[in-house]
Amino acid sequence: MEDTQLMKGILEGCILGVIYQGETYGYEILSILENCGFDNISEGTLYPVLTRLNKNGFISCRKAKSPLGPVRKYYKITEEGQARYADFQENYKKVVASADLILFGEKIPKAKEEEHGKLSD
Repeated sequence: MEDTQLMKGILEGCILGVIYQGETYGYEILSILENCGFDNISEGTLYPVLTRLNKNGFISCRKAKSPLGPVRKYYKITEEGQARYADFQENYKKVVASADLILFGEKIPKAKEEEHGKLSD
């Protein structure tokens, strides 16, 4: 599996996490993601996610002149977005804990035949 497949599953939640910290704009989001180790995120990946989050009501967007001159789109998380982010955090913790147990656990728990029936080969 390529890293990009893993990224697709968590990128939306991570973007919400960045915006949850405070109002921000696209280039700053990309910079923060890169500084956190997300090396291969491009504008072509980020902006469709921002558009979808905005369309679904999880973030709001406003245009304003930046201190450097050009007009920028600034993104802010909404109440619905805060709820979505909290759900993402909870689900992410569960998935990571399960995956860690399988991938890095010293001993993987075996299924009990009486609870799950016979496992097929």
